[in-house]
Amino acid sequence: MKFFIDQHGCAKNQVDGELIINLLKKKDWEQTFEAAEADLIVVNSCGFIESAKTESINAVMSARAMYPKAKILLAGCLAERYANDLKDDLLEADGFFGNGDLSQIYKVIEPLMKDERPVLVPEQKGVCCGDRNLLLSFKGTAFVKITEGCNNRCSFCAIPIIRGDLRSRKASEIITEIKDLVSKGVYEINLIGQDLAAYGTGATDNCFGDGRTHLPNGTPGSEVGMVPPSQHSCSETRSKPASQVLPLAGRSLPATSQTSLSGLARLIKKISEIEGTFAVRLLYIHPDHFSEDILPVMKADSRFLHYFDIPFQNGDDAIIKSMNRVGSGEKYRALIAKIRETFPDAAIRTTFMAGFPGETEESFENTKKFLKDISTDWSGCFSYSKEDDTPAYSFKKQVPHKTAEKRASELVELQAEITRERLKTRCGGEYDILIEEVLSESEENPDEGLAIGRAGFQAPEVDGSVVVRYDRSSESECNAVKSGRLVRVKIVSSGDVDLNGDFVCDSPLNEKIAESSEIDFAQER
Repeated sequence: MKFFIDQHGCAKNQVDGELIINLLKKKDWEQTFEAAEADLIVVNSCGFIESAKTESINAVMSARAMYPKAKILLAGCLAERYANDLKDDLLEADGFFGNGDLSQIYKVIEPLMKDERPVLVPEQKGVCCGDRNLLLSFKGTAFVKITEGCNNRCSFCAIPIIRGDLRSRKASEIITEIKDLVSKGVYEINLIGQDLAAYGTGATDNCFGDGRTHLPNGTPGSEVGMVPPSQHSCSETRSKPASQVLPLAGRSLPATSQTSLSGLARLIKKISEIEGTFAVRLLYIHPDHFSEDILPVMKADSRFLHYFDIPFQNGDDAIIKSMNRVGSGEKYRALIAKIRETFPDAAIRTTFMAGFPGETEESFENTKKFLKDISTDWSGCFSYSKEDDTPAYSFKKQVPHKTAEKRASELVELQAEITRERLKTRCGGEYDILIEEVLSESEENPDEGLAIGRAGFQAPEVDGSVVVRYDRSSESECNAVKSGRLVRVKIVSSGDVDLNGDFVCDSPLNEKIAESSEIDFAQER
């Protein structure tokens, strides 16, 4: 029996997809990369915002239309959140499976293949992990999930509804996984979670054997410090009673761990003890809980990339407060200044939401000014999506969709201008580039080879790339420029999002990176 996985959503969902692949293979299912060959199609869905839900539903409907004989399982976040509703409405799907305990997927597959229509949404408990012998990424890079769920109760966000409260993996488990990946030739390790800063602060977390860790600015998820309606900028619009108002992110329960370091800083120190040649990138750190104690720890080990993914969402103080965040434009500017003081070459990515309820022209202009001031290398922007069961759903002063889309476009254009200028500063420099894909020869010059890769200041999938030119008539250069290898490249020009560079030499780091065939990479196929 063959299965095909149709992957949607974020890097965290990608890891779930990789775990599902391995679980099915353990039960003698054969993976195919051609949906037409599959007996089972798993749509690993996203349910974060409306556009993502629509994409996942369309994927199910398209699969049913194109492959009528295949069984279709809707898995992932959309199934987690809406399985009981969709079982009656989305008849194109043959079964539904949430993302709480992925090891229970067998309980769905067996009845599914017997023409039953199972629905299973396991409890959100712990962090799913396990063997991943095929990674849905380019060769040489992997995502490592260190937390699941979230205790930040941002008023617009459905993640805690979908993924539950914060749970963190034990540090020893994470270290073992990283060691295993490095031993199998993975160079780039991307740590992921809904909020890396909150690592170790979950109510039942005991990541280092000495209890729950703390955050200097307060630990999210406490029942202490509920935001009364009178203190909420959109409070008059809420339909929920004060007893149901979200906890204020930033208030804390006492930490049981006695160390002064945050959990994330402690984890980074543990990773630093691993021997070998690899690089580590931190993806997604909530700005209200960014613990500056990670900066000197990162600086002490050059293997930690100077890359910071901090989703500010907005630059207007009133909107930030309405989002149930405790920061401010001033505090966020100071954070960026501190990072750049420590790492002058830091690459910073953020996310903005346009059209949040109550956003006026003035508050939008404040966000634009904020973006200009912090001048992030990269940012994503989306218009506000009205999500069921979130406090912001019932806020008054909803911004018209067209207005939100227009503002989002303005932010995208502004970021494009900033990105172009930031990329120019990289020109003339030499960087180790991780090759993702080797292309055919240049149309203008048959002896000129082209490849696509990334530098440390470019995260997979979301940022730009480096187009590498090399000499196809040179055997040594052809041997060097291969997927998953590092090459030294001099940046000669920049564009809107990508850079162009010339091959300099094979990176000496390759000699220290393990060679192994124990892991397959889907992007090589």
